[in-house]
Amino acid sequence: MKCLAVRTESPVSSIMNSWSTEVLVRKSQEAKEQAYCPYSKFRVGAAVLTSDGTVFTGCNVENACYSAGLCAERTAISKAVSEGHKSFKAIAIASDLEDRFISPCGACRQFMREFGSQWDVYMSKSDGSYKLMTVEELLPCSFGPDDLRKGKNPVGNSKL
Repeated sequence: MKCLAVRTESPVSSIMNSWSTEVLVRKSQEAKEQAYCPYSKFRVGAAVLTSDGTVFTGCNVENACYSAGLCAERTAISKAVSEGHKSFKAIAIASDLEDRFISPCGACRQFMREFGSQWDVYMSKSDGSYKLMTVEELLPCSFGPDDLRKGKNPVGNSKL
């Protein structure tokens, strides 16, 4: 499936309270400095903006058992959820990539989708420039909480 055109502004951008996009991107760059990545040496940071204006940051945390590692986006969102926040306006993602924008992996896209499809994702380069997309644009035709509501059974004929 082809990516949709990238927007430069969104409805959320205009209501980010005292947080500007540039500040959110900078917070993600600062979070990247804490990354624990002894194997890949690929540092990633994230900063998620909750609906009430609180920002939570996270970095990637690798593990010798590679699949047990945790991406920066999931770290930041998990920190926010553990503090009672479940509604998000935006997330900024940073890495050391200079020639392209850092994009969330598939698992992180699905993790973000759990909390809605209409929030902003700022994918940045190391110089602070960014590309803006929504969760829905990054994960079209997604599976989410509404698909599990009573009466909708994704498992066919079983009685969940």
